[in-house]
Amino acid sequence: MAEATHQPGPVADLWEWQFEGACRTASPEVFFHPEGERGPARRRRDERAKQVCASCPVLEQCRTHALAVREPYGVWGGMTEEERVAHYEQVDAARPHRR
Repeated sequence: MAEATHQPGPVADLWEWQFEGACRTASPEVFFHPEGERGPARRRRDERAKQVCASCPVLEQCRTHALAVREPYGVWGGMTEEERVAHYEQVDAARPHRR
């Protein structure tokens, strides 16, 4: 029988910062738009989400997570979906192209 000499650490340690998020007491609808939402309604909802993020003690951890995993939906770390896409495009454009 094989013996395990190394056990991975608890996964919860990687996500523990989420317990401190200001968003924990806000409705998820503030951070994730309903299908088809556009224009002024979406901008207002995004701004409400960003207001919550602005006072969040784990803003940087949240943003770092969202950018690292390329979170596709919602406002994370004070960034909208569109802002994250623009960030990815900028980072990708700065990388040297391989042939």
